[in-house]
Amino acid sequence: MGFDINEPEQRRRLQTALDAARINTGNLWLYYFSIGGSVGEYEVEAYLQGMLSIPELERDLLAMAANELLNNHSGGPRAPFSDELPGNDSRDPEAHDDDPSPS
Repeated sequence: MGFDINEPEQRRRLQTALDAARINTGNLWLYYFSIGGSVGEYEVEAYLQGMLSIPELERDLLAMAANELLNNHSGGPRAPFSDELPGNDSRDPEAHDDDPSPS
Protein backbone atom coordinates (compact mmCIF):
# COMPACT_ATOMS: atom_id res chain seq x y z
CA MET A 1 0.00 0.00 0.00
CA GLY A 2 1.42 3.38 -0.95
CA PHE A 3 1.06 6.70 0.79
CA ASP A 4 -1.84 8.87 -0.28
CA ILE A 5 -1.13 12.54 -0.86
CA ASN A 6 -2.28 13.70 2.60
CA GLU A 7 -0.91 10.86 4.70
CA PRO A 8 2.51 12.40 5.48
CA GLU A 9 0.93 15.70 6.58
CA GLN A 10 -1.71 13.94 8.69
CA ARG A 11 1.01 11.83 10.32
CA ARG A 12 3.25 14.85 10.97
CA ARG A 13 0.44 16.80 12.63
CA LEU A 14 -0.63 13.78 14.70
CA GLN A 15 2.95 13.34 15.92
CA THR A 16 3.18 17.08 16.75
CA ALA A 17 0.01 16.87 18.85
CA LEU A 18 1.22 13.75 20.64
CA ASP A 19 4.63 15.28 21.36
CA ALA A 20 3.10 18.52 22.70
CA ALA A 21 0.87 16.59 25.12
CA ARG A 22 3.56 14.00 25.93
CA ILE A 23 1.31 11.10 24.92
CA ASN A 24 3.30 7.97 24.13
CA THR A 25 2.52 5.46 21.41
CA GLY A 26 1.42 2.79 23.86
CA ASN A 27 -1.25 5.01 25.42
CA LEU A 28 -2.40 6.21 22.01
CA TRP A 29 -2.64 2.66 20.69
CA LEU A 30 -4.54 1.37 23.74
CA TYR A 31 -7.18 4.10 23.40
CA TYR A 32 -7.31 3.72 19.60
CA PHE A 33 -7.81 -0.03 19.94
CA SER A 34 -10.55 0.47 22.55
CA ILE A 35 -12.56 2.60 20.10
CA GLY A 36 -12.35 0.06 17.29
CA GLY A 37 -8.93 0.50 15.72
CA SER A 38 -7.58 -2.64 14.08
CA VAL A 39 -3.91 -1.86 13.45
CA GLY A 40 -1.42 -3.36 15.92
CA GLU A 41 0.77 -1.34 18.25
CA TYR A 42 3.95 -2.06 16.27
CA GLU A 43 2.24 -0.98 13.04
CA VAL A 44 1.11 2.28 14.69
CA GLU A 45 4.70 2.88 15.81
CA ALA A 46 5.96 2.22 12.27
CA TYR A 47 3.27 4.53 10.85
CA LEU A 48 4.27 7.34 13.23
CA GLN A 49 7.88 6.93 12.09
CA GLY A 50 6.85 7.14 8.43
CA MET A 51 7.82 3.55 7.67
CA LEU A 52 4.35 2.15 7.07
CA SER A 53 1.19 3.35 5.36
CA ILE A 54 -2.16 2.63 6.98
CA PRO A 55 -5.69 3.08 5.60
CA GLU A 56 -7.46 6.42 5.91
CA LEU A 57 -10.09 5.07 8.30
CA GLU A 58 -7.38 3.84 10.68
CA ARG A 59 -5.58 7.21 10.46
CA ASP A 60 -8.82 8.98 11.34
CA LEU A 61 -9.37 6.63 14.29
CA LEU A 62 -5.84 7.47 15.49
CA ALA A 63 -6.68 11.18 15.19
CA MET A 64 -9.91 10.64 17.14
CA ALA A 65 -8.08 8.70 19.86
CA ALA A 66 -5.36 11.35 20.10
CA ASN A 67 -7.86 14.21 20.27
CA GLU A 68 -9.86 12.47 22.98
CA LEU A 69 -6.67 11.94 24.97
CA LEU A 70 -5.76 15.58 24.30
CA ASN A 71 -9.02 16.70 25.91
CA ASN A 72 -7.21 16.22 29.22
CA HIS A 73 -4.62 18.83 28.16
CA SER A 74 -5.39 22.49 27.61
CA GLY A 75 -4.30 24.22 24.42
CA GLY A 76 -1.82 22.71 22.04
CA PRO A 77 -2.27 21.37 18.53
CA ARG A 78 -4.95 18.85 17.59
CA ALA A 79 -4.62 15.83 15.30
CA PRO A 80 -6.47 16.42 12.01
CA PHE A 81 -8.93 14.06 10.35
CA SER A 82 -8.26 13.26 6.70
CA ASP A 83 -11.14 15.44 5.48
CA GLU A 84 -9.67 18.45 7.30
CA LEU A 85 -6.47 18.46 5.28
CA PRO A 86 -5.93 20.88 2.39
CA GLY A 87 -6.88 19.66 -1.07
CA ASN A 88 -9.20 16.98 0.21
CA ASP A 89 -12.46 18.40 -1.18
CA SER A 90 -13.07 15.23 -3.21
CA ARG A 91 -15.11 13.90 -0.27
CA ASP A 92 -17.51 16.83 -0.39
CA PRO A 93 -20.32 15.97 -2.83
CA GLU A 94 -21.25 19.66 -3.13
CA ALA A 95 -17.73 20.59 -4.21
CA HIS A 96 -18.54 19.57 -7.79
CA ASP A 97 -22.10 20.92 -8.08
CA ASP A 98 -20.95 23.73 -10.36
CA ASP A 99 -20.81 21.31 -13.33
CA PRO A 100 -22.82 23.01 -16.10
CA SER A 101 -23.66 19.74 -17.89
CA PRO A 102 -27.33 18.71 -17.71
CA SER A 103 -28.27 15.81 -15.49
